Amino acid sequence: MSQILHAVTTLLNDPHPHILADNPPPLDNPIPTYKPQLPANVSKPTGTILGWVAGGGLSLAVLGALLGWAAVSIGENSERGGMAARGKKAIVMSLVAGIGIACTSGLVFAAYSMAA
Repeated sequence: MSQILHAVTTLLNDPHPHILADNPPPLDNPIPTYKPQLPANVSKPTGTILGWVAGGGLSLAVLGALLGWAAVSIGENSERGGMAARGKKAIVMSLVAGIGIACTSGLVFAAYSMAA
């Protein structure tokens, strides 16, 4: 602690500027030039699997929304309030699921493309 106080009092009481390093030596690029890549036998099948899963999930979300609209129309026309309410909930949840699948697959593809 006394060294810190001594350094502070020296800096505050001495009117001359204190330069810690006059001419620092030039530094080479500290970041290595290594370019990370996935092996080819891992990258292509993984991209194919992710594409099929994302496409299948989005198609199921669209199918769920269509079935939800059908439930709404049947429930409203036959005066079944519960069926119409479930259909409306299915539409909203299908929309949320589709957005979630699209965002997640986009993030995963972006992570794989950054490494490639």
